[in-house]
Amino acid sequence: MTPTLTPWKTDMTPMADRFASRGNDPFLALHGGMNRLFDEVLRDFGMTGSWPHVDITDKDDEIVVEAELPGMEEKDVEVMLRDGVLTLRGERKDERSDEGHRVTERFRGQFERHIPLGAEIDEDKVSAQFANGELRITLPKAESEAPEAKKIEVKRAA
Repeated sequence: MTPTLTPWKTDMTPMADRFASRGNDPFLALHGGMNRLFDEVLRDFGMTGSWPHVDITDKDDEIVVEAELPGMEEKDVEVMLRDGVLTLRGERKDERSDEGHRVTERFRGQFERHIPLGAEIDEDKVSAQFANGELRITLPKAESEAPEAKKIEVKRAA
């Protein structure tokens, strides 16, 4: 088979198998190196998307935010609520060396995630629990009286 510069083929061979079959292709090595470089630079600027991934459930009386933080402990995570925005901040550390890894896709380093809530929260009743790498934050909605609707008479312009 003749090597090509395109990373796809017309058959259904998995991508990893296609790359492995090319051996020490310098273009493939360059491609992988550039991907890792951009991933690391963007991660340093907090632009790698929205890790950690969260599930947000908006119920009648509360908002529940669940975040998966595998490999972390509660002491590694900081949760803050300010001006209707929930902030998750922390750091995942890895004591292992990168030596010998061909590719590593595990995230480590600092993260910060801002989640606008869109509701008035009773800040005194907010709670957060952490167990088995899962963070669950319960944010009770503040009880506020809904303003009464006022009918406004429409007049003919003069």
